[in-house]
Amino acid sequence: MPPSSSLTGDRSPTRPNTGTGLTRNVILLGLVSLLTDISSEMTLTFLPFFLANVLAAKTAVIGLIEGIADSTGSLSRLFSGWLSDLMGRRKGLALLGYGLSALSKPLLYFAGSWGTVLAVRFADRLGKGVRTPPRDALLAASNPKQARGLAFGFHRGADSAGAFIGLAVVALVIYLTQGGAPLLQRLAFQRLVLIALVPGFVALGVLALVQEISPQPRSLAPPRLSLSGMDARFRWFLVAVTLFTLGNSSDAFLLLRAQNLGLTVFQVALLLAGFNLFYAVLSPIMGRWSDRVRRRRVIVLGWAVYAATYLGFALARAPQQVIPLFFLYAVYYGLSEGAARALVADLVPQERRGTAYGLYSTAVGITALPASLIAGLLWQGLAAWKGFGPPAPFLFGAALAALAMLVFLTQVPSQPAED
Repeated sequence: MPPSSSLTGDRSPTRPNTGTGLTRNVILLGLVSLLTDISSEMTLTFLPFFLANVLAAKTAVIGLIEGIADSTGSLSRLFSGWLSDLMGRRKGLALLGYGLSALSKPLLYFAGSWGTVLAVRFADRLGKGVRTPPRDALLAASNPKQARGLAFGFHRGADSAGAFIGLAVVALVIYLTQGGAPLLQRLAFQRLVLIALVPGFVALGVLALVQEISPQPRSLAPPRLSLSGMDARFRWFLVAVTLFTLGNSSDAFLLLRAQNLGLTVFQVALLLAGFNLFYAVLSPIMGRWSDRVRRRRVIVLGWAVYAATYLGFALARAPQQVIPLFFLYAVYYGLSEGAARALVADLVPQERRGTAYGLYSTAVGITALPASLIAGLLWQGLAAWKGFGPPAPFLFGAALAALAMLVFLTQVPSQPAED
């Protein structure tokens, strides 16, 4: 019997004990993400500006760094998810991953070259890769199935609430340090790194309070990039996700596009704060909606909104046009992020979910590097051709999203598997 099954009463991590329908575990995991995202937004979100404005890195280099970072985080999830299934434990790996990220970020204070930034990004994303599958499996097991979308939506909303708080602090620090200067300055960035230490380490203390929910340990084959034994619906879902991700370059290019169209660093910080506040409110609403309707519909709608948003970024010609596009982008995130992860749990049994989340992340990881590298090369390589460079990555992303929707609609049945 799994250790968690002996827990009873209000202390049970699988029994909702609040008026929200969420369990104690879900709330604590949401708080962990809120604190971690405060730290991350204050350090990692403005790295593209630090690279471009302070270190004078080219967009191809920025794409390479972001692609390597995203791929590292995603590919490492395969082993982490498999290991959590093998051990029958989730919490320890989550602690390890959050700890690695918290320890790596302070090194950005000393960064003097893009190579140092790459090393920090690699370590931080490795930590994210280690923690995400066991955390998601723990999250999926901590709420009843009928409220699973709500749990993931709440978690994403807490993540975005942390991003809002972090970006509000970013805007304040930038305003007090450099005012309305159009480019990011080194002193402002270093102050952000120092302040971000506090929430990053407090998050580790909160995570220690989360109760373990363990499936029976299993004898599993070593992790491998194979889908044998997985449901056909899950396999085709991964194909669609892979196509979508190939056109979904790092959000760094959205920030660079906003600056390219005339927004200052301070204005971008305020815009991102509003974006994340809107997303924080939207995520639990969309998560609950995905519990009431087919998650397939929610995901397809989200990808359609993404395609429209990227097309808008490609066609934008004035800074004020960027504002509604960022809020439309929040709608995409609210629709897709929680619903997609909840769909993974719908399509595989509980004892395979760690591995399934690892495979899902791997599908993203194998395309994250080429996606961001292609975006950087398109931007840089076509920049001299009548200004076509900056819009090019967004046209490419919109086209790939449309192709992914076609595969998803034609190959993934609307009825999810039962637990």
